[in-house]
Amino acid sequence: MALIVQKFGGTSVANIERIRHVASLVKREVDAGNQVAVVVSAMAGATNQLVAWVNELSDLTADAALKEYDVVVSSGEQVTSGLLALALQELGIPARSWQGWQIPLRTDGAHGKARIEQIETDRLKATLKREVAIVPGFQGIGPGDLITTLGRGGSDTSAVALAAALGADRCDIYTDVDGVYTSDPRVVPKARKLKKVAYEEMLEMASLGAKVLHTRSVQMAMSHNVRVQVLSSFEDVEGSMLVEEKEVVERRLVTGITYSNDEARITLVAVPNTPGVAASIFGPLADAEVNVDMIIQNISEDGKTTDMTFTASKTDAARAVKVLEGLKAALKYRDLVMDTKVSKVSVIGVGMRTHAGIAQQMFKTLADKGINILAITTSEIKISVLIESEYVELAMRAMHTAYDLDAVEEKIAPAAPRSKKAS
Repeated sequence: MALIVQKFGGTSVANIERIRHVASLVKREVDAGNQVAVVVSAMAGATNQLVAWVNELSDLTADAALKEYDVVVSSGEQVTSGLLALALQELGIPARSWQGWQIPLRTDGAHGKARIEQIETDRLKATLKREVAIVPGFQGIGPGDLITTLGRGGSDTSAVALAAALGADRCDIYTDVDGVYTSDPRVVPKARKLKKVAYEEMLEMASLGAKVLHTRSVQMAMSHNVRVQVLSSFEDVEGSMLVEEKEVVERRLVTGITYSNDEARITLVAVPNTPGVAASIFGPLADAEVNVDMIIQNISEDGKTTDMTFTASKTDAARAVKVLEGLKAALKYRDLVMDTKVSKVSVIGVGMRTHAGIAQQMFKTLADKGINILAITTSEIKISVLIESEYVELAMRAMHTAYDLDAVEEKIAPAAPRSKKAS
């Protein structure tokens, strides 16, 4: 008997018909002899409606308002968990819904963006021997027994954290895509599904634009060595498994290519080139919680001034500009320029650790297509470049071919009934 955690996203439980279908997927695991815990999101669109109602009544500037925000927006998952429990009962499967405070799933007190600190699983484990447990994602209980929510990607994070706490054999994340691909199939038609992806590769892919899993859930899976399978709620095919690097038998030089259009390039022109200038720019930005990515410094020929360029998300860009405009007298820059018509394209793969020439291939491919590189950043297993947004599709397709990803043929067999032994 295996212990499986299944997580179903908002599109998977968008209406009663889909909730019945989810119940059939849960039943399949139960019929295979497995113990099952299920984590659910709110029905598609429900959380947005709840947030909109809250915003009509409050600007959420007070701590008390944030506490009530969590009470309201966490209710979407509560509805889904109860409905799925009912659907399973109609199929003859013993099931009950749990709330975060009943488990309890304990978090810190950062309302709207809480982090999980501990999951007490004794009661849950005892009930799993006789019934399916339906747990709402995205919510927990903080200091003072107040309801908290986990913020973006909260349900994925809830599922992986629960799998880690229960010692589950596998955590299956059901979504509207059928796995992890070498690139976005909507942009690169020749993109191929991967059978196995190393945690580190998925972490980079998630942080650099891939929307399959949220970064926090991947970090948790890697930290606790939770086997995570990404698969579709709507197609009966095997998905992609997140595993340790040593389990990826076929060592690819590049595993995937991602992109992000949520980029803004900001340049301070002719800043006096004095010691501490970078700290005087990026310190206040950090204090304003502006997350800076790429940084380029171009010193003038006489060495007296420098142009300081950096990238940030479009959502942070306006705040960054406001901070820097307030510092103009202190920084003494000549001009501030912002460009939002830029995108970040990245190549990712653990094979970069042991092979040279990956960056050169990227730069040559872009040059051959007449695409100018505006900025570059690297890590041990990824290279990212900033380019003009109009060239994103051309760049993605060209690099997918250049790294031989078009030829990837990872055979994905139709899903057989789940065995009693977790894969």
